[in-house]
Amino acid sequence: MMNRRNALKSAIFATMAVPALIQKASAEEAFTPVAEKVDLSKFKRKKIELVKPPFVHEHDQVAKGAPSVVEFEMTIVEKEMEIDDEGTMLQAMTFDGSVPGPLMVVHECDYVELTLINPESNSMPHNIDFHAATGGLGGGALTLVNPGELTVLRFKATRPGTFVYHCAPGGPMIPWHVVSGMSGAIMILPRDGLKDPEGKSVKYDTVFYIGENDLYIPKDEDGEYKRYESPGDSYSDTVEVMNGLIPSHVVFNGKVGALTGDNALKSKVGETVLFIHSQANRDTRPHLIGGHGDLVWETGKFNNPPERDLETWFIRGGSAGAALYRFRQPGVYAYVNHNLIEAVNLGATAHVVVEGEWNNDLMEQVKAPIAFGQSYLGKKALP
Repeated sequence: MMNRRNALKSAIFATMAVPALIQKASAEEAFTPVAEKVDLSKFKRKKIELVKPPFVHEHDQVAKGAPSVVEFEMTIVEKEMEIDDEGTMLQAMTFDGSVPGPLMVVHECDYVELTLINPESNSMPHNIDFHAATGGLGGGALTLVNPGELTVLRFKATRPGTFVYHCAPGGPMIPWHVVSGMSGAIMILPRDGLKDPEGKSVKYDTVFYIGENDLYIPKDEDGEYKRYESPGDSYSDTVEVMNGLIPSHVVFNGKVGALTGDNALKSKVGETVLFIHSQANRDTRPHLIGGHGDLVWETGKFNNPPERDLETWFIRGGSAGAALYRFRQPGVYAYVNHNLIEAVNLGATAHVVVEGEWNNDLMEQVKAPIAFGQSYLGKKALP
């Protein structure tokens, strides 16, 4: 038997009003789970090194052999991050130093075993809530760690699909930690791989993981974005902005332009890409300009047949979805949140640079733009 901390005690912090007085987590005991331990001695163990988004660690699309215990390790990193090219800074709280946290991939019936580390250099208690897990607030009730502590959580991956994970340390801390960067996703593949609506196997050449975040950076009296010494110092001002529900930035992978320019995603004509898109807090609507969703698991759950040929798909706040697309033309594709205000003005845009031969049968410029006079229009009046 092991005693665990109460992840949702409102007394985690002695006060919410004064950032300097934010306290470390209470050591009060939550409950004592009483159950027989699961014997996993005969299960093969696999230790996986996580990869920074938008990429993902190597994995099999179809499971080989019996279910395994898949071991991951994540370190919580509190750090200041630049979130646009104007020098705006966020006191971020992160899983493994990236926003979003890394994408984990396992198969149905595997066991996920996560070692979660909160270094002594951090200032806050943290935990992890897996939307893919069953019981214990998604693991949040069993993983609360103060600075200088680590914990190990194991859960069985019973439902195939894409799921969000995020920090949920209790009360007002939950939304603050999430919009400060503490979310990610896990993909649980069916053991026999992905299927189209007719049940035929489908495969992908690569995975791009895009985590969307709504950020709330306070401004000073002159309208300039403020900068803080620590996460705790930013708390009161940030909550005030958050409660207005109007983000200052809406970004992919932690920063305006994080997936454009030199950091644009790369593909080739004929390659099939699986786009995983998560949003832990707010609804969004991905769209690939110039392409489509050949197969889209809009809710991210692989037991449900995918939809075909979508132009735009909907990701509910607190969920992750998946879309499969085979590129057919070269060029620069913009992958956006199709609230175009958020895409263009607030930052929710990525680019995919695709190499290959152009196909005029799919699209052709019949006539380049030219100047014309009234004689070209004949007697037809302009509208």
